[in-house]
Amino acid sequence: MSLTPLDRQYGTAVRGVWMSTLGRVNRAWTGLGSWRGDDVDRFQRTALPAMLAGQRQVASLTTTYLERLYRETADEGVRAGLDFDKVTGRALRGVDPSEVYERPFKEVWTALSEDVPLDDALARGAHRLETIAKTDLQLARTHTVRQVGDEMPRFTYTVRELQGEFDCALCMIASTQRYRKRDLAPIHPGCDCLVKLVTAEEDPGQIIDEAKLEAIHDAVEAAIGTFDRGGRAVDYRKIIISREHGEIGPVLGYRGQRFTGPDDINLPT
Repeated sequence: MSLTPLDRQYGTAVRGVWMSTLGRVNRAWTGLGSWRGDDVDRFQRTALPAMLAGQRQVASLTTTYLERLYRETADEGVRAGLDFDKVTGRALRGVDPSEVYERPFKEVWTALSEDVPLDDALARGAHRLETIAKTDLQLARTHTVRQVGDEMPRFTYTVRELQGEFDCALCMIASTQRYRKRDLAPIHPGCDCLVKLVTAEEDPGQIIDEAKLEAIHDAVEAAIGTFDRGGRAVDYRKIIISREHGEIGPVLGYRGQRFTGPDDINLPT
């Protein structure tokens, strides 16, 4: 599949929301001047409303996009009902956003407890914040796709379209696959792929882009010196997998990755 003018228009609008929201959140972080426990509330008073507004904008744009896509594809109109409370804020992870957006501070505190220089510790915190914010914006999109898709019976599957500067090898693998619409499409933290609903008179099969998959096989061979389409010499299932993250749902990742838990965080004394 390829991007249509409607896809591009929607992608441009969503990227604008991403850039505006991420910019506001980043400025709230860098403008703190200190990153102690007392600064968390000050940061969140600016960052949390900005994130919620961004999530609502993404959800609204996604709903409009899917309604237009359905009208063009199925040749019939539908007015989807969207419950913003189910696709934004706490609903995205099942965790209070104030807890989630304290984690960049904990990243800094942990680094400092390990004698990491302040500038490097702050860079780690900023990176954690960026990843969290990008993930929440994408979760608002995927949650909306799932909710709105339930009201569009002609749509059967979801596919992933590469569209932004944050595309990576994991997304490239995923873009050769199709998923049933009842399943929330796997993502990875920071992913900004377009999740697109499509119709199918019959199941197109798991692999929808053989040429792209062949190119990925070639890239694997160039990187590690071997490949195997039969999955014997190189088990591609062990290179790229879909796994569950406790908060954000299915996540694309490499086997052997693990997610940070409470025991990994050192709080300041």
